[in-house]
Amino acid sequence: MPNVEQELRRFVIDNFPFGQVGDGLSNDDSFLDQGIIDSTGVLELVTFLEETYEIKVEDEELIPDNLDSINRLVKFLQRKLQVSS
Repeated sequence: MPNVEQELRRFVIDNFPFGQVGDGLSNDDSFLDQGIIDSTGVLELVTFLEETYEIKVEDEELIPDNLDSINRLVKFLQRKLQVSS
């Protein structure tokens, strides 16, 4: 899912002042541990995912395993999109 990966990366870099890491952001960097996204940012990220990919992120899915890095987001989206198709 290279396009999804690029879209997610662009969203994080463009929307989070904590994310001034730009190209230095690894796909495995933890958004929370690196201070890239805070709790409010997680809500913005979820809104972006729901609106862009037409999915519903359930409360129980709001965990770091799903949302804490580019790679985790890509895997989460793959699962969500597979279920909805």
